[in-house]
Amino acid sequence: MAAEATTGPPPPVLGAEGGDGEKPSLKDQGNEFFKAENYLKAAALYTQAIKSEPSNAALYSNRSAAFLHLVKLSKALADAETTITLKPQWEKGYFRKGCVLEAMGRYDDAVAALQIALQHNPQSTEVSRKIKRLMQVAKEHTRTQELESIRSNIDMRKYLDPFKNELCEKIGTAEEAQEIFSFVVDTMEAAIKGWQNSAKVDPRGHFLLDKEKTQTDKYAPVVNIDKAFESPHTHGSCFSFLRQYADDSFSRAACIVVPKSIISYPQVWKGQGSRKWKHGHSDGFFVQFESPVLRKLWFIPSSTEKGLILCKDPEPLDASAHEVLPRLFKDRTKNDG
Repeated sequence: MAAEATTGPPPPVLGAEGGDGEKPSLKDQGNEFFKAENYLKAAALYTQAIKSEPSNAALYSNRSAAFLHLVKLSKALADAETTITLKPQWEKGYFRKGCVLEAMGRYDDAVAALQIALQHNPQSTEVSRKIKRLMQVAKEHTRTQELESIRSNIDMRKYLDPFKNELCEKIGTAEEAQEIFSFVVDTMEAAIKGWQNSAKVDPRGHFLLDKEKTQTDKYAPVVNIDKAFESPHTHGSCFSFLRQYADDSFSRAACIVVPKSIISYPQVWKGQGSRKWKHGHSDGFFVQFESPVLRKLWFIPSSTEKGLILCKDPEPLDASAHEVLPRLFKDRTKNDG
């Protein structure tokens, strides 16, 4: 719905142009400038007209439309509200309000205003079409907000609670179990955030070093393993290196993070029988936890929705069937009575 205007170009001279010799009204002049897309001049003329006719709802409606084109949304909304106050049974005020709220990204509120407009003019196909379109926009906007919330509120602690309970059972002190649990959570959450931002994660070995025994000037907490999965030879060499590294650095635990896409060997998702892969063809990455008393393996699949990369819940795997690397630590549980 445009400003209330008659057709025709802006008059070259704002004087008499007909038999009655009357000068066009400020509203008519504003309408002509509005049609010529000179919204600033149109708004100024409507403002002048309002000074003479402060109770004319059409003037506020027209100025609201001009302000909307000028992206002066607060002023446009105020004029729409004034239009409704002055003429509550007129659909145009609600239509103006709906258009401004749409521009503000307040889609649900915009639909509500337009539905009132439709109540006052049920035959308006323009309003009906706009409601239908905005309801779909609102739905998509809500889903996008949900996805953004999921992406920004990553909390693996709740998901990994069963793993924490296993740690507490296997490890002597609650303090040590909590430290290892936090190490795994932090590693996994950092990988998820990186993946969701770029659809990739660097293949790395993360080590929980011993604060008292590790020579921190010699051993880093993160090791690059990007060549480890190119062939059986590189895989074996990397495994031997990491196992020795874990021992020499007095590491208490480790997390191997590797994207599925770089693994040429071993392609653990191509096994048969008990090793058969049950998690589809999704892209994603593996997180393999290693310690002397417990091993765990997860695959974190990803998907793309509305242009956003989203990591799904980690899928627990059988480490003995789908391990990306063999055991890094000597199995201390075999020494239990």
